[in-house]
Amino acid sequence: MKLIVGFGNPGEKFLNNRQNIGFKVIDILGNNENIEVKIKKKKSLIGRGKMRDSDVVLLKPQTFINLIGESVLYIASFLRINVRDIICIIEDSSLKLGELRVDYANSTLDHAGVDSMVRALKSDRFAKVRVGVGAPPRNMSMEEYLLQDFTSEENLVLIDILNKTEKAVKMLVTQSIEEVQNKFNPEGATKIEKRKIRKIRVRR
Repeated sequence: MKLIVGFGNPGEKFLNNRQNIGFKVIDILGNNENIEVKIKKKKSLIGRGKMRDSDVVLLKPQTFINLIGESVLYIASFLRINVRDIICIIEDSSLKLGELRVDYANSTLDHAGVDSMVRALKSDRFAKVRVGVGAPPRNMSMEEYLLQDFTSEENLVLIDILNKTEKAVKMLVTQSIEEVQNKFNPEGATKIEKRKIRKIRVRR
């Protein structure tokens, strides 16, 4: 079973914010796969169903971004879902609007929601689908920028990136992280160095 977590803040006033792009992807997945995300669990809205013949849970945490780990830990523990079977969808201001990256362990991503998940799960070994929202102008703080709605011009680009993100998430449900990275990351799959084991010679 896969747990797919969309990042966002609860409430109507945040609905179309840049920071709520994860919620938008969850809504699209739910609509296209006939999964209603309306079951209320502790600090969460979830929906259970099938995606490519695999069991999935869609999650919209009802905490705010910096406390998202509380919701993820509760649902993952309640449903006995392994950390490696968690996929989260995140807004990323270090990527231009329209860009997409699929990330994994040892990520250098600086994000309060990801940090919250790592602390709660005591692991960073979950897939991170990073959706570019662009950087703020010089005269605007990051917080103010992310809590603004997408502009009319940005909404035209947004349609394509949401469709692309949906495809990446669906692929992660049934295929390896490396396969998905090779398809969606310009640089391909991340090479994670394995620890070298030194051979010890035994004298006879």
